Amino acid sequence: MAERPRVFRRDDWARMEWSRRHVLGLGGALGLATAGGLALAGAMANHPAHTGNQLHSAAPLPEPYTVPLPIPPVLKPVDNSGGTDHYEITQRETTAEILPGTRTKLWAYNGTFPGPTIESRRGRPATVTHRNELPVPTVVHLHGGRTPAASDGYPTDLVLPDGWPTPSAHHQHAQAQAHMRMAMRTAGAHTMADPRAVTSRVTRAYTFPLDQRATMLWYHDHRMDFTAPAIWRGLAGMHIIRDETEDALDLPRGDHEVPLMIADRAFAADGSLTYPSLDPTLRDRPGVEGSYAAGVLGDVILVNGAPWPVHEVDAVRYRLRLLNASNARHYEFQAVTDEGRILDLRQIGSDQGLLSEPVTHTTLPVAPAERYDVVVDFAGLPTGSRVRLINRLGSGRTREVMAFRIARRARDHSHIPTKLASDVPVWRRSEATAVRDFAFRAGEMEHGRGWVIGGRAFDPSRTDVRTRLGAVEVWRFVADVHHPIHLHLVGFRVLSRGGRDPLPHDAGLKDTLSLRPGESAEIITRFDGYRGRYLFHCHNAEHEDMGMMANLEIT
Repeated sequence: MAERPRVFRRDDWARMEWSRRHVLGLGGALGLATAGGLALAGAMANHPAHTGNQLHSAAPLPEPYTVPLPIPPVLKPVDNSGGTDHYEITQRETTAEILPGTRTKLWAYNGTFPGPTIESRRGRPATVTHRNELPVPTVVHLHGGRTPAASDGYPTDLVLPDGWPTPSAHHQHAQAQAHMRMAMRTAGAHTMADPRAVTSRVTRAYTFPLDQRATMLWYHDHRMDFTAPAIWRGLAGMHIIRDETEDALDLPRGDHEVPLMIADRAFAADGSLTYPSLDPTLRDRPGVEGSYAAGVLGDVILVNGAPWPVHEVDAVRYRLRLLNASNARHYEFQAVTDEGRILDLRQIGSDQGLLSEPVTHTTLPVAPAERYDVVVDFAGLPTGSRVRLINRLGSGRTREVMAFRIARRARDHSHIPTKLASDVPVWRRSEATAVRDFAFRAGEMEHGRGWVIGGRAFDPSRTDVRTRLGAVEVWRFVADVHHPIHLHLVGFRVLSRGGRDPLPHDAGLKDTLSLRPGESAEIITRFDGYRGRYLFHCHNAEHEDMGMMANLEIT
């Protein structure tokens, strides 16, 4: 494959928040880490740093903890026949009051941000028919789903809006592909033809078997080159799976279980969302202004679509289902009272479900796309007092996330057992049939610099990794800056960081791994479930759009 620039030119790169010299120097160190083992890269890792550049809102912003926390509605199926739950979602433009007294234009699922939550039972399939009434093509990916390839939301499997030209002419033969690539290089765009793409017009039914452990997934747009701005405009929602293992535990439930989608945004003076797209229509030219090529950060923290909200709680245990749905912002959460007392964040689950046993944190780092299932105990706090969930990586307003106000005393029927789940997979190194190395880093390409995996930018027509169904493999990663790495289809266990033991928050079965600057890590997984074409990529959404994605073929 001829490598190519993904979004920005050399002069754009110079405006990024770190210097070109620093990136190149770090890249050299990563080469040494690969040659000298994982320990060297581990020694380079330090406290997580910001990767990206922050936008600044011009709209009047509310004081933190004055807006009530909204809870996304649970979507009801339109039909339950044949042992399958059938849902319908329309993707459309809408306006909503995010900042008090101001309407903001959004792209939304069923007109809400976040989109409606879907609740399912393990092993009971769900079919979700999406209707695209937006002005551009879309793709839906159920993040963390154990999903057949045809419904996984491959970035070129587009749902075309009414009137959009059918791209079939681009898939006829190699000459057409070559011509299009040359034309797109000239125009500054980089979308490439995919002979395996399966497009549909206006509607598409995604089928999810949901034969997986109880957990919280999320669904979002996954269109090639335009994932970041589409999510930023509102195309994201939660999907919760429940099962008998979870039901048997006396975990907090009902009103004492709260899903929290946390995302940053920025607002123009008129209340519209600000985002530095090169093409604000999201039709032709992908990418962002060069100074935001490392990632787009907002200065307003939204929780379930509300800025710095407050939620009234009983003085009992609460189960908080945390999702970082930000494009590029990392958080380090801490729950603290106004008197300075730090409450435990007792982790009971990870990306892919319950842990074997609880892990207690006082601070919890959460990268883009990661989910953490934690219990916070408000017992013993006086009525009227407040607990703030803060972001220790933020400053000013971005240090604040949300607050809980203790409204009343109540009887607590919940219990957190010392043993949670016995079905967390364990794979051994001796089972691995392959060990693979991947470097996630900025790299030189034919027409400039970009984000690459193993020195190659994403190409949908290329197979990067081929493995067999049921194979156990060890994958080793190394990073230059912050990269949250996501594998489609499968969950994995973290074996090591920097040649040392995993960190406490790495416990359980994950599908997204946060690599800190200069860090290495090893994971192990079994590629089971389904055959077909899947992805692995950085879930910094701007990095993903700019080439940091690769193909995985399971045969």
